[in-house]
Amino acid sequence: MSGSGKGVPSALALSNAVTNLAAAVFGEQRKLEPMAPDRKARWKKEVGWLLSVADQIVEFVAKKQVLDNGVEMEVMGTQQRRDLQSNIPALRKIDAMLLDYLDAFKDRTDFWYVKRDSCSDAEKEESTEKWWIPIVKVPPNGLAPASRAWIQHQKELVNQVLKAAMAINANCLMEMAIPESYLESLPKNGRASLGDALYRIITDVEFDPDDFLSTVDLTSEHKILDLKDRIEASVIIWNRKVHNKDGKSSWGSAVSQEKREQFEERAQTLLLIIKHRFPGIPQSTLDIAKIQENRDVGFALLESYSRVLESLAFNVMSRIEDVIVADNVAREKAKKDAPAGSSLEAPPQVPDGADSMTLLDFMGWNGDSEGRPDDQSPSAVDPAQDDGRLMKLPNIMTNLFMKTTQ
Repeated sequence: MSGSGKGVPSALALSNAVTNLAAAVFGEQRKLEPMAPDRKARWKKEVGWLLSVADQIVEFVAKKQVLDNGVEMEVMGTQQRRDLQSNIPALRKIDAMLLDYLDAFKDRTDFWYVKRDSCSDAEKEESTEKWWIPIVKVPPNGLAPASRAWIQHQKELVNQVLKAAMAINANCLMEMAIPESYLESLPKNGRASLGDALYRIITDVEFDPDDFLSTVDLTSEHKILDLKDRIEASVIIWNRKVHNKDGKSSWGSAVSQEKREQFEERAQTLLLIIKHRFPGIPQSTLDIAKIQENRDVGFALLESYSRVLESLAFNVMSRIEDVIVADNVAREKAKKDAPAGSSLEAPPQVPDGADSMTLLDFMGWNGDSEGRPDDQSPSAVDPAQDDGRLMKLPNIMTNLFMKTTQ
């Protein structure tokens, strides 16, 4: 606007706006408590402004029109692009669910937070990795059985929402084109990207993803991100060689096309496991390149909105895990201090039905509405599922070949 400096594309500007808004609103959410009314109102109002752009992203579809003389003819009309039509409402409902989950922690007295200055040195050392987060406290004997069951149930619900947001974000990033600048920076083969040691493991006849991850150092966020970058680069290298997109002949290559396809599938499996096991790691080099070079405004909105909701869900689940860890520590200490022969355990109580609404119930995807049992519904998912697979929302669709008008 000032006439100086370099501008950014509309897609990147919208993506940055959603990211900055989420940082300003959710950055102060450090406890399990309802969001402040002013911050909640600001989030709903401003994210609504940004998402209103999606209403103007349309595609042409064939429609029937009846003329005055009764003749029926087919004309081209416009409607919102189908991926936005299905995914934006789904993300809005996920947004509302996360805010409701935070509201459910209002006036909870079974745990509380204290400032670090009032804690002992031992407690401070235990949470040095999260020095900016207040320390959570529970009663000396731990949480009551009903409270413990309720907290665990809330964790399962938030985990389900987290997987849903991750699925939408992963689909959107997958549909974005890979920038040429990234392709030019790739090594010449998968071995050069992974290194000799990792390449031998991933190309071994007896390959096991868990064994592979157990042999690498995943003790820090930087090392996890570096491994993800190298695996993603090898996937793209093998994929381009399989489809001969690098312009080089496969004659004389020591690796067959079938082997490359097998290696690519193994690497994709590793990426899914890493994404699920470490949901809070920063974006990879490939993801950053895609976001920066993306020119599709619809993809920019979907990616940024799902990413900030994924981040909020991960933070809420991390705070819930802090309470569970504090409860376990208190119970272990109480067991050691308790007289011999006494027992502090009590059977857990099932949470009330009012607090047990799942993602499927909220979004109206139960099989009962169509006269089918829940276990036969295509959307029926165990809320506590934690087997390493990403749970995807129904009707998540993207289409690179749809033309949009703004």
